[in-house]
Amino acid sequence: MDAVKITEHGDTDVIEYGEHPDPDVDRDEVLVDVKAAALNHLDIWVRRGLPTLDLEMPHVPGSDAAGIVAETGPDVTRFEEGDRVALAAGVNCGHCEFCRSGDPTLCRRFHIIGEHVPGVHAEYAAIPEENLIPVPEDVDWTTAGSACLVFQTAWRMLIDRADIDPGEKVLVLGASGGVGHAALQIADYAGAEVYATGSSQEKLDYAREHGADHVVDYEAENFASWVREQTGGRGVDVVVDYIGAATWRDSIKSLAKNGRLVTCGGTTGGNPETDIPRIFWNQLHVIGSTMGTPGQVDEVMDLVWDGTFEPAIREVLPMSETPRAHEIIENREGFGKVVVRPDSEL
Repeated sequence: MDAVKITEHGDTDVIEYGEHPDPDVDRDEVLVDVKAAALNHLDIWVRRGLPTLDLEMPHVPGSDAAGIVAETGPDVTRFEEGDRVALAAGVNCGHCEFCRSGDPTLCRRFHIIGEHVPGVHAEYAAIPEENLIPVPEDVDWTTAGSACLVFQTAWRMLIDRADIDPGEKVLVLGASGGVGHAALQIADYAGAEVYATGSSQEKLDYAREHGADHVVDYEAENFASWVREQTGGRGVDVVVDYIGAATWRDSIKSLAKNGRLVTCGGTTGGNPETDIPRIFWNQLHVIGSTMGTPGQVDEVMDLVWDGTFEPAIREVLPMSETPRAHEIIENREGFGKVVVRPDSEL
């Protein structure tokens, strides 16, 4: 089969597309004929390299995909050949104290398909059946292959970890990004008053069309000062910040007393300067969040499948143009997800 491969950590020139060994299917795995896959900022970090990663090269990336079941292992009971499926990429051990207590995202061995183990940017992928969800017949492949990672992440961040209530003020940073555009829609769905940042009029218009009540160009105006002005000096109840170092201090400044900052990553760096006096004086909460539980995945993906939530698609490219897909994300071009499809599907 053909697959996207990272030959070493580095710039986009380490990405190749070409022949790769067909995957072996274990007893509890499903072989998926991939019809569409999508990139996340996670793929950029995997390509560049992370201190915690020790990958066997070449590495097949990719944590989002959808396709048709081509083969099942003998222990598989939930799927059969011909079923339409999508990937939910978080893997847990199933038997540690956190898995047994009902929150496998806290599993001591939690890892992500495409980051810690080979991913799905290939013609075929062997995936544990527990990491697959059914896709309705009327859902197109670009939607099915691009929604799961960001919508489960944003759903857990806002509905579970930040526990937002109707009427609360929620600030979504980078509302045109993958997690950002999902969080925007979820906050609006939950009845929040939504504030959003973007870097162009096109992105701000998109944010307004998808749930934002107030928008600001963060390149033209300091968003923390804008939030304070918009809220009469009060601040917002919740900030969604997956940007990290470049925004952290202003995120803290944007919060009302007893406010919550919820984060799932740091695309501009993971070690920001912070403001401890403001945190303790205003009794703020800094909340981490990772992926979603199987139940949370089911909840939010039902809302994607029925059209309540809509993954924005920046561009659809053949997998052979994956280096260009990385550039689109790194250069912050457009809004939403970049989808790649096997060249044989185009």
